[in-house]
Amino acid sequence: MSDLNIQHIRSLFPILHQEVNKHPLVYLDNAATTQKPLSVIEALQTYYQLDNANIHRGAHTLADRATGMFEDTRKAVKQFIHAAEAEECIFTKGVTESINLVAQTWGRKFLNAGDEIIISYLEHHSNIVPWQMICEEKGAVLKVIPVLPNGTLDMDAYHQLLSDRTKLVACTWASNALGTINPVKEIIEAAHAYHAFVLLDGAQAGSHLEIDVQALDIDFLTLSSHKLYGPTGVGVLYGKRALLEMMPPYQGGGEMIKEVSFEHTTYNEIPFKFEAGTPNIGDVIAFKQAITFVNNIGKSNIIKHENLLLQHFTSGIHKLNQTFGSEQIALYGTAADKVAVQSFIVKGKHPFDTGMMLDARGIAVRTGHHCTQPLMRFFDIEGTVRASFAIYNTLEEVDILVEAIRNMIHKPAF
Repeated sequence: MSDLNIQHIRSLFPILHQEVNKHPLVYLDNAATTQKPLSVIEALQTYYQLDNANIHRGAHTLADRATGMFEDTRKAVKQFIHAAEAEECIFTKGVTESINLVAQTWGRKFLNAGDEIIISYLEHHSNIVPWQMICEEKGAVLKVIPVLPNGTLDMDAYHQLLSDRTKLVACTWASNALGTINPVKEIIEAAHAYHAFVLLDGAQAGSHLEIDVQALDIDFLTLSSHKLYGPTGVGVLYGKRALLEMMPPYQGGGEMIKEVSFEHTTYNEIPFKFEAGTPNIGDVIAFKQAITFVNNIGKSNIIKHENLLLQHFTSGIHKLNQTFGSEQIALYGTAADKVAVQSFIVKGKHPFDTGMMLDARGIAVRTGHHCTQPLMRFFDIEGTVRASFAIYNTLEEVDILVEAIRNMIHKPAF
């Protein structure tokens, strides 16, 4: 066990201290959304109780306070990802909107017929469909990096896909379905050698991995608040200033303008050019407390603890298979370099049935294709059960999951 006081960390999360189906809640669906510490919940409540006002447009005290707190979160994001400046961090409603923003602004302005975008087999649908849409509109070509049986990218194939026609590589940093951590440094350097840009989907990386956009020379990075112990409805698009300034606005309205007449509109500077209308003020403000929570624990400590949980789970599954003398539980995503996500299937049971049986014991996991249908087709399966771990999970909870799986082997589903 790590030196962290996990019980103290758990005490910061009110939702964890309840029973589900007469069992203590074991929450292992963190790749879908993490739970929220009390500091985040209280920050949201405090905003609406004491500071509720629209931002950037008022001269009164409440507006000034709300604006200051909103921009403090932007500064916190800047430091969290080691951006050069806070203005390179744009608030969106989530990773999906961040990716669509790039596709519909950068893509519409700079893509031409015959240009190529490269994605991978590991992508979430939100990093597939927007590129399909803009490629269809512009006559561009979408190419896909194959995946190997252990859930890692075929990097030899990636290098062969790159060419002078490549304009953008859009790939996940860490797979939401398999946990695979992609070699993003190699991906970026290879793309830049062909003068192509790189967008990284950081939805899973945000809470699990160290992030330094300048050290990696990342062009675009997307983050999700709700997968980072923060509120839902908040995301971040990081982009290099030079790129953001070349891109047209995503939406028109208030805040994204400098001057409007019926003949002409002058757009605002970044980041406001991409933040039309009243934003999700309270949740953005509360997001800062989630970043503070992670910073106080330390990413290195989080990584160490989550790796321990993942190793304990996979070891438990291997022991079960040895006990039963056959592979009763199949693991999907066995890369050496992973975040704390593991997909599996119990032999003879549909993933949904497995998930329901685990829920009956108070264990929350995710079942289905995890918005990665092409990846599931590669493995020739409908979907998996996914256990995903966070800093507040314990070795005892992993043991409860493994024991529950053991008890359902050879038992009929519902």
